[in-house]
Amino acid sequence: MQTTLMIYDGTASADSDVPRTGGVPLAPAGFTWPMCGCFCGGPLQFFAHLPVEDGVLSVFLCQNDPGACEFWDESSGANRVYLFPREGLQPVAVPETGVTLLPTTSAIRTQVVTVDPEDDDHDDDDELVPDAYDLARSGWKREPEERFGKQREVLGSLGGSPSYLEDDRLPACPSCAGTMEFAAHLEEGISWQTAMNLGGQLGYVFVCRACREGAFLTD
Repeated sequence: MQTTLMIYDGTASADSDVPRTGGVPLAPAGFTWPMCGCFCGGPLQFFAHLPVEDGVLSVFLCQNDPGACEFWDESSGANRVYLFPREGLQPVAVPETGVTLLPTTSAIRTQVVTVDPEDDDHDDDDELVPDAYDLARSGWKREPEERFGKQREVLGSLGGSPSYLEDDRLPACPSCAGTMEFAAHLEEGISWQTAMNLGGQLGYVFVCRACREGAFLTD
C-alpha cells in the first residue's frame, strides 16, 4: 500500500514555485484575491501552493474570525480551491487588511511510503481499520522500539483516497455537478508558528479537473 506523503522541509521563499504552505499565491495575470462569501466578507487566508501533474492547486480559507465563518464546509463560501495552469503564474497582490498570510512559509517535499497493513498493531475487534494515509503518517520515520513516529513532520498527502471520509460527503462540482476527485490531505503543521488553523482537524482538498474548480472541507 503506497502513499505519497507531504513532509515538512524547512522554510521556502514566499513566492517560490515549489510545494509549500504559506507564502503568497501564484496565479494567472488578472486573478484577484478571493473574498469570504460566508459572513465576514473579508479576504481569505492563503494556505497552500501544491504543484500537481496538470497544474497548481491553490488553497484559501477564511481566518478573519475563526469559528464564525464555516471554513470547514465546502459549500459555505469560506474557502476556495483553484486549479491553475502551470505556465504564466505570478505573485498575487496581498490585501492590506484581513488575515491573509500564514506567519511562515513551509517547504514541502514528497515521500512515497509503502506500508503493509498486516504490520499494523490495531485490534482486530476495532470498528475502524487504519487506512493507507493513517498508517503511513503514524509510521513515518518510526524507529524500532519507538512508540511514536514523527507525525508532526507530515503536512498531508497527495492523491490516493480521502482518509475515513464517508461517500456522502464527497463534494460535487458546482459547474458540472459531477463528483469531485480527491487531491490532497492537509494537516495543520509542524509547530504553532507555521500551523494552519484547521480546528485540530484533517483537511481534504478536492478538484474537478475538467472544470478546474476545487473544494475544501475538514473531518
